[in-house]
Amino acid sequence: MRKLPFLMLLFVAVSFSAFAQNKDAIVGKWLNPSGEGQIEIYKKGDKYYGKLAWMKEPNLNGKPKLDAKNPDEKLQKRALLNLEILKDFVYDDGKWTDGTIYDPKSGKTYSCNMSLKSTDVLNVRGYVGISLLGRSETFRRVK
Repeated sequence: MRKLPFLMLLFVAVSFSAFAQNKDAIVGKWLNPSGEGQIEIYKKGDKYYGKLAWMKEPNLNGKPKLDAKNPDEKLQKRALLNLEILKDFVYDDGKWTDGTIYDPKSGKTYSCNMSLKSTDVLNVRGYVGISLLGRSETFRRVK
């Protein structure tokens, strides 16, 4: 009977350890569905962010592609490479919520939630208003 309390303590310790690591499970590089870019997700404080870390075609006419579709004229001359497009995500019950995703192709920013389907598959849902009015895309982890 002395083994039972030890095994229960071990199980609880392992469970808490796995839970603590789970919130950082999205940290790393992810390939977007079209294969045109990789997003590097990282943590700043208690929130998660992502930048466009690699582009299949980073240049146009020999010059870096710019954020030309941005509605703010002051931001239209910034390079797309290393542009932070995921912002302010918080981890909540197995999901990363309350963040935004910026689409440089349209210049629009959407509310966004993310969840892992597996360790190497990330579901990203951008939406306007409520999550039902949106679109999901699947990103794959870069090995």
